[in-house]
Amino acid sequence: MKDIVSSHLEMQCLFMENKVNYFLEGEKILEDISKKGEKPRLLVHACCGPCATYPLVYLCPHFDVTILYNNSNIFPKEEHDKRYQVLMDLVDYYKKDYGFDIKVVLPPYENAEYMKDLEPYKDTPEGGQRCMVCYEKRLEQAFKYASENGYEYVTTVMTISRYKNAQVLNHLGQKLMEKYPNVKYFFSDFKKNRGQDYRNELVKKYNLYDQIYCGCVYSYNEMLERVKK
Repeated sequence: MKDIVSSHLEMQCLFMENKVNYFLEGEKILEDISKKGEKPRLLVHACCGPCATYPLVYLCPHFDVTILYNNSNIFPKEEHDKRYQVLMDLVDYYKKDYGFDIKVVLPPYENAEYMKDLEPYKDTPEGGQRCMVCYEKRLEQAFKYASENGYEYVTTVMTISRYKNAQVLNHLGQKLMEKYPNVKYFFSDFKKNRGQDYRNELVKKYNLYDQIYCGCVYSYNEMLERVKK
């Protein structure tokens, strides 16, 4: 798979020079949608229930939302399935409490095939080139699905995390719009405007399982080393 940006270092240099407030960019999109009186179809990549909490509350009043749980990076499969079930529980809670009718798409779990593109970067640190490739793979999968199934917008909940670089994620989304011109990317930085605080409150309210590692086998092994200390 060819990376959209060739190296983590190049990305960091790019964003140090010109940071964009992607929370405000998302607000502009919502304002434009509101003026048109529309409720477009939005495909949301979600990695887990906790990270989806606040983004769904923020997005559902404005969009017809479908979640794509395309996370073959997660190891082991039991963890992948557990996070999926927590996400489904959240969708049920939101149907009851907010009336949100959120659909969920679950692609096949293909961890061995997925990890072939990450393996060359197995020795890079968390947040490095390995993660850049992983972001790109899942975002492109979302764009492809959205393009083939008539969605007007696509986004990811990952910008809610303080451990994920919103500048990188939004840049990847912007570049993918060039490859899939019939789909727009919803720019976001969900951690802004107290988004991270709302996330934590909702996780506590619904007593959601909140994982302690990102997902892949490399982050899983790093977590095991941390808990030994």
